[in-house]
Amino acid sequence: QVQLVESGGGFVQAGASLRLSCAASGRTFRTYTVGWFRQAPGKEREFVAAISRAGDTTRYADSVKGRFTISRDNAKNTLYLQMNSLKPEDTAVYSCAADALAIVSVNPTSYDYWGQGTQVTVSS
Repeated sequence: QVQLVESGGGFVQAGASLRLSCAASGRTFRTYTVGWFRQAPGKEREFVAAISRAGDTTRYADSVKGRFTISRDNAKNTLYLQMNSLKPEDTAVYSCAADALAIVSVNPTSYDYWGQGTQVTVSS
């Protein structure tokens, strides 16, 4: 089992950058595929990015490719999401999630554990 706590959200203007962090409890973080999802008001949860256990495979939603970078530090039990060139449509609650399977999935139902989320608001 793993517990996840996000941080780093905030209120920024369009074009700014933010870095989200997701701290994981336990010594098994490296055994999980992990990812970021987001949910805007009135919309379904959507995939943002995911990374394999060793960090050698990543996947991104088309809407964030070239702007967002996912990374992990297994020694620190931490997942990151560097978000550059933020747009108003990136406004959402961002949550990290952990999947015990090795497949880097874009499907939220594949993920077993979820953090509470951190709000990101981008003004125009």
